[in-house]
Amino acid sequence: MTSHKINELEEKIQQKTLTLVLLSIATAGIYPILWIYRNYSVINDITETKIVDDVFVIWLAVCVGLGSQLATSKEEVMVALGGILYIAGCVLYAVFAFKIRSTLREYALQKHKIDLPMNRFYTLIFTVYYINYCINDMKEVERKNTILKSRT
Repeated sequence: MTSHKINELEEKIQQKTLTLVLLSIATAGIYPILWIYRNYSVINDITETKIVDDVFVIWLAVCVGLGSQLATSKEEVMVALGGILYIAGCVLYAVFAFKIRSTLREYALQKHKIDLPMNRFYTLIFTVYYINYCINDMKEVERKNTILKSRT
């Protein structure tokens, strides 16, 4: 069994949450898909769990991209279809976030013996941004957990 550092994910991903938000704004929402594509395999490898694969990311990109494009159509049927696809993309974002949430919590518990607090509401609303924030915050959670354990 290999030894894991608590901040191994943070070191491999190297993405500040504010930068993620700003890049999302600058790319009109495309960057979170790139973040997922670039980082899901890193998370899979470090946590030793298969969360998603390329097919999932492709469907996410199709739903969000095609949904956004069709929503600007002049025909009502295309706008409705675009809305449905865009909602499907949002659901896929949420599915991704909750899969990673459970994987990160289990990883932190099993490998580092800490309970990683991850709010369900924030996971649903902020998806990729909240996941990135929690990955970057794992070292601080471990520090607080160590202090609390030493007091008991």
